[in-house]
Amino acid sequence: MSRRKEPAIPKELLDQLLTGTDAVAALNQGGLLDTLKKALAERALNAEMDHHLEQEVQGNNSRNGYGRKTVTTETGRIEIEVPRDRAGRFDPQLIAKYQRRFPGFDDKIISMYARGMSTREIVGHLRELYGIEASPDLISTVTDAVLEEVAAWQQRPLDPAYPLVFFDAIRVKIRDEGVVRNKAIHIALGVQANGTKVVLGMWLEQNEGAKFWLRVMNELRNRGVEDIMLAVVDGLKGFPDAITAVFPQTLVQTCIVHLLRNSLDFVAWKDRRVLGTALKTIYRAVDAIAAEEALTAFEAGFWGQRYPAIGQSWRRAWPEIIPFFAFPDDVRRIVYTTNSIEALNAKLRRAVRARGHFPTDEAATKLLYLILNRSEKEWKMPAREWAMAKAQFAVLFGDRFIRAMTA
Repeated sequence: MSRRKEPAIPKELLDQLLTGTDAVAALNQGGLLDTLKKALAERALNAEMDHHLEQEVQGNNSRNGYGRKTVTTETGRIEIEVPRDRAGRFDPQLIAKYQRRFPGFDDKIISMYARGMSTREIVGHLRELYGIEASPDLISTVTDAVLEEVAAWQQRPLDPAYPLVFFDAIRVKIRDEGVVRNKAIHIALGVQANGTKVVLGMWLEQNEGAKFWLRVMNELRNRGVEDIMLAVVDGLKGFPDAITAVFPQTLVQTCIVHLLRNSLDFVAWKDRRVLGTALKTIYRAVDAIAAEEALTAFEAGFWGQRYPAIGQSWRRAWPEIIPFFAFPDDVRRIVYTTNSIEALNAKLRRAVRARGHFPTDEAATKLLYLILNRSEKEWKMPAREWAMAKAQFAVLFGDRFIRAMTA
């Protein structure tokens, strides 16, 4: 006969905690369990702050009181005090800045949802692995709590200056008034002066245009952005005029990868490799004059005559292609490869394909936000090209880049 395993928490301590307390009430909202969660969370957050201050390289940071945050638990809501530092660099891990859920079993559901699993797949997974019966409605309720985080995240303050921002969009199918429509999820991916990547925001829009982009730019301005040095875009309609209306010093650059991809859409599959090689003479030219000469030669040559739409598309985008040729190779590599936004889009597209279409705008928003959030946590190091590129940015943008470095 096996012996009863002793509880992890000593019996004496449990007796002390439950003295004068109704055991049933201890599990209710505001009861002993919530009190313990609050105390343990605040102790852990203070320990995180101590560690953060010890690791600070600059050494001129210190505590700056507490802020209050309300988080949701399995039993209800609790208010916790979160320590702050004077430099504003403390980013707690237990409960992240814009997180509104207390770590617990709900996080397992959120994690599965963020990996692209549908609510019914999560139900089956919980039943199979944990023996837990949960309805699709319950899963939806848990994941809907993410929408509060999305609202806080979309309104959070941003840095005053970004050397580089990629603006891109993916198409998703969303049911709207009984009809499945194609809508665009627009994403802004910023690169800070130290090479760290951060998603600045996400916007869902069926029809993009100058008014939409002007609203996005003003939103970024209202959240603290004062300068974008280089904006890389995918030929987004109305974007150049909108961004220069709000950030007049910004250089707007068409994404070369997207331009190439769009060019190959005109081409028969068997011709793509050879034609891609022919286009290299344009975007690898030493300067804008040589590039335009190469484009003219391409248009007059065999491939340009066979696929005239390619030359026309490059001509239309030429004012936003020219800045690329003024950059040295290190900066060109960062702009051309766009690995950051491409890798991010690949994750988003996998999730979108798995879903087919979304029942509402909110369903699409919460899933894509969770994927973006998980991706940000995986970004530990700047791109390897950034070490050389930032020296070039410092020369190209002078005091504007220095300000971003010291912000």
